[in-house]
Amino acid sequence: MQLTGAEIVIECLKEQGVDTVFGYPGGTILNVYDALYKHQGEINHILTSHEQGAAHAADGYARATGKVGVCLATSGPGATNLVTGIATAYMDSVPMVAITANVNLPLLGKDTFQEVDIAGVTMPITKHGYIVKDVNILADTIRKAFHIARSGRPGPVLVDITKDVTANTCEYERKEPLPLERVNRYTPEDIDTAVELIEQAKKPFIYLGGGAILSGASEEVKKFAKRIDAPVCDTLMGKGAFDGHDELYTGMIGMHGTKTSNLGVNECDLLIALGARFSDRVVSNAAKFASGARVLHIDIDAAEINKNIRTTASVVGDLKTVLSELNGKVKEQSHPEWIAHIKELKEKYPLRYDDSKLSCPYIIEELDRVTEGKAVISTDVGQHQMWTAQYYKYSEPRTFLSSGGLGTMGYGLGACIGAKMSRPDKICVNVAGDGCFRMNMNELATASRYNIPIIEIVINNHVLGMVRQWQTLFYGQRYSQTVLNDGVDFCKVAEALGCEAIRVTTKEEVGPALEKAIAMKRPVLIDCIIPEDDKVFPMVSPGGPISEAFDEQDLRER
Repeated sequence: MQLTGAEIVIECLKEQGVDTVFGYPGGTILNVYDALYKHQGEINHILTSHEQGAAHAADGYARATGKVGVCLATSGPGATNLVTGIATAYMDSVPMVAITANVNLPLLGKDTFQEVDIAGVTMPITKHGYIVKDVNILADTIRKAFHIARSGRPGPVLVDITKDVTANTCEYERKEPLPLERVNRYTPEDIDTAVELIEQAKKPFIYLGGGAILSGASEEVKKFAKRIDAPVCDTLMGKGAFDGHDELYTGMIGMHGTKTSNLGVNECDLLIALGARFSDRVVSNAAKFASGARVLHIDIDAAEINKNIRTTASVVGDLKTVLSELNGKVKEQSHPEWIAHIKELKEKYPLRYDDSKLSCPYIIEELDRVTEGKAVISTDVGQHQMWTAQYYKYSEPRTFLSSGGLGTMGYGLGACIGAKMSRPDKICVNVAGDGCFRMNMNELATASRYNIPIIEIVINNHVLGMVRQWQTLFYGQRYSQTVLNDGVDFCKVAEALGCEAIRVTTKEEVGPALEKAIAMKRPVLIDCIIPEDDKVFPMVSPGGPISEAFDEQDLRER
């Protein structure tokens, strides 16, 4: 049948099973929005307050489900406003398709009103980018974009379409989505080497990254850890892939990881990295990271092997497939002395905080209690992000959404909206700092417009907390441009944007506030006032070995 390019865009979204998109209309993409209007019963469109919010919402939708998130924007500033969200998705391997429209083909390259080479701008932060100048290739281009976004190591793909292409017509024929194949490049010898290393190890340690979630390998990870009798630590991106209540779990690794994880990795004789990339926030001092251990790295992306840490052996392939094979070949292992030692470290170095006052760790523990650890939690970036990673016990994959690689302030609220749209059965909570909230508070208007029942917890210490922590510890307490103690009232802002608001100043108010917010079934902001100098511990000094993580007690003793 003959369809316009705009109608083909909508039909291709339906082909791919897309039920929700996030975006903001404008001149060049009007044809697409006109077609979307005619299909509003089939595809739900969420009009965000800003294009960046649309990108983060599409990202949160994708992280919470594993499906491809979709965002739409017009040309010029509309398209460039997506860039931070696209980069966020790229750094954390999130499957997303960003569809933008550009000026008419004859006007390209002539500095036309609202013209930007968005495919060129986003080239370094996408898996692939297209600019479609012929309506006859539009459908296949969109299909390729979705396939690329979700295959192999997932990531964002941009499809830019000139406005005349959205108006032109051609023959359209519906096609089924291309099947998703698991990418594996390993040999039988790679598996044999991995088995040999595992069976030789006396003190194995599993280091778990976001790849375990992306590949859907949570059950395989659990079987693997039990089979080889090894403790498990995770990265920010790996939260929920292994049950945080399990006795083998030691907590997060890295700059703000637990002492047990950091010391355990330093003492192990075999470090098994599963879907992790050895980022600087994990490794810190590469020369002293797991220096006494052999390293077995399993990852779908060959480019990650030996990029940051030299490995003893590697297996390049889909983690779910690789672990299924290893679970069938590795003999059951037992390391009672090693596990007992790790247990002693956990008892000696628990996470701790001053419980005499209202603090973020207490708020997160109450959130865990009230939601029974079953909520979908998003965060922005900073101290609150680390506390939320440390003190909420994630037991399921795709329940912790956070910008790990890019560290995007302003990410969480849009992501929380996207998560709630994709998982309406879940309680969805965003934990933000007051600095981050200032960057995305406009998306409360989106939540209120559609009555999306999310909870926005603002950890309000009236400073840029993480930056202030560094200024305190490493910059002689010179607090340059990090004090936010002004007249902004977040509760009044939330109410003005159509949301409910609760202010919390004492520990006793936290539980009832959370229960009330959940019961309201409306978008609710909870403004939590905490001291300005609370710090995230443990911490590793920049460039120091992770085995030298310190906490407040260590500082006092020094």
